[in-house]
Amino acid sequence: MTDRNTTRPTRDEVYDLLMNARQADWVELFLEDGRALSGAIIFNEFKGTGRLINVDEEFSYDFNVDQVVDVKL
Repeated sequence: MTDRNTTRPTRDEVYDLLMNARQADWVELFLEDGRALSGAIIFNEFKGTGRLINVDEEFSYDFNVDQVVDVKL
């Protein structure tokens, strides 16, 4: 999301993107603090929380749907 003319997805749109991203092998999460993290995700739609797991770089990151700005598949 480096282009200033793009609009930030709504919370509901981010929620839908995360639901779809659960099926993807690899996604990129853009967080509100400016970080972009890549990996596979596990997302709990009832709690609005998830975990991004990157086995190549051996790290995982727990996130809340409110922290996510965008999701790219």
